[in-house]
Amino acid sequence: MPVTRIAFALVLLAPVAAVAAPVAKPTEHFSGKGQVGFVASQGNAQGKSANVALDLNYLTGSWKHSLDLAALYGQSLGVVSAERWTAIWQSNRKISSDAYVFGSLRYEHDMFDGFQYQASAALGLGYTVLHNKSTTLSTQLGAGYTVTRPETLTDIPLTNPTRIFIERTALPSERYAIGTLGVDYQQKLTGTTTLSDKLLVNAGSVNTMLTNNLAFVVKVSTKLALSLGYEIQDNTHPPGAIKHLDSTETANLVYAF
Repeated sequence: MPVTRIAFALVLLAPVAAVAAPVAKPTEHFSGKGQVGFVASQGNAQGKSANVALDLNYLTGSWKHSLDLAALYGQSLGVVSAERWTAIWQSNRKISSDAYVFGSLRYEHDMFDGFQYQASAALGLGYTVLHNKSTTLSTQLGAGYTVTRPETLTDIPLTNPTRIFIERTALPSERYAIGTLGVDYQQKLTGTTTLSDKLLVNAGSVNTMLTNNLAFVVKVSTKLALSLGYEIQDNTHPPGAIKHLDSTETANLVYAF
């Protein structure tokens, strides 16, 4: 795959660039935000869902470390209809004012995407394309390795959209190289509103996973904000008859610290 070969070449050059990087002044800064959302419906359609997320960032000198944790749980007509847990760790090392090398780890457990888990590790280069008072745009390209555990899901045919799975059969693990692409965009619309979009693509010969998170955030105070989010996740080759595309809409309360 061309993108994989290009990404591997960038990774090989990363240590050379890191050695040449100037030493930054020692600075430390910790920040984070947590968000939670809940939706319940009654009447002809009964269901409830909840999602929580925690994002932590720690800057020290030329390094930036980030940890993102997220969980989604949903029920419809008393049946579990969504359950996903995600953890992402990334460390960036600046090599110039706009460029950095990175290493990342990602783990996801989703009860309904046809994989018991998807775990990956990657190394690469990142670059801040644009950064001013209203707009931030950064992109990164790398290469890595992924381990997945697909499973066959057997469900009861129903006329409503809710699927009831009665059997899960684990399949052999799959291991393969990936090329990874990330794009992070933030646009400040007014003094209190921000639009953001975060894209991640892990492309491999067996499966390509794409996630995209779009969020519209309105601040109500220095610490609190309201957020509307739309997330899509696409696995190009899920096992069996599982749908390859999932989408989630959320409304959240956000607390920054």
